[in-house]
Amino acid sequence: MTFQTGPRWGMPLASIAGTASVLALAMIFFYVPPDRLQGIVQKIFYLHVPAAWIAYLAFFVVLVGSIGYLWQRNLAWDRVARASAEIGVLFTTLVLVLGSLWAKPIWNTWWTWDARLTSTLVLWFIYVGYLMLRAYTPDQERSARFGAVLGIVGFADVPIIHYSVEWWRTLHPEAVVVRAQPQLPAEMGITLAVATLTVTLVYATFMLYRVHLEHLEDENRDLEASAEPPPAPAHA
Repeated sequence: MTFQTGPRWGMPLASIAGTASVLALAMIFFYVPPDRLQGIVQKIFYLHVPAAWIAYLAFFVVLVGSIGYLWQRNLAWDRVARASAEIGVLFTTLVLVLGSLWAKPIWNTWWTWDARLTSTLVLWFIYVGYLMLRAYTPDQERSARFGAVLGIVGFADVPIIHYSVEWWRTLHPEAVVVRAQPQLPAEMGITLAVATLTVTLVYATFMLYRVHLEHLEDENRDLEASAEPPPAPAHA
């Protein structure tokens, strides 16, 4: 019997993501110039925006995995949803932390109950709740079903976050990237594109390993269940 220590494409993908990370950091610190108005603190932009993109992507994958599970009742879909939810919470935490670090010197406050910030915090709570629900529901089928419903409903907050700067008056600046004519100089656009590709590769690497681990955990759970002794016969 052979034991697979990791996903098949795990190491090559991790190597590519690692190389891209070095390149992205080098571009952020040495290639793109500081912003004329915000100075060097603006460089957080090249980590903050890609982290937000990955948070959106991760919770969209949770949505797809949840729909797939409810449709086919296949645990493979549930593994994808569980794994992506964990990574999405990680990147949403990064979004909140990096946003606060950026806000302090620019807005003179670590936090304000701005529509964009508040809706992002709500998203974080929704998927932390998702992870807690999955962790504290012992029955696997029920955990997957409840998690799928929450994963689908929770995604409704993502478009609210995205359009919050258009729907309400906020301190958060309007989008300068996702628009018909992006308002970014060439150096900033190139650096942001490299950084976004890099964090996408990091997300893909995390997903590959986390889904693999979820598969092993499910297999181990099935082995434990099959190894349990049958209940003793009742005596008359």
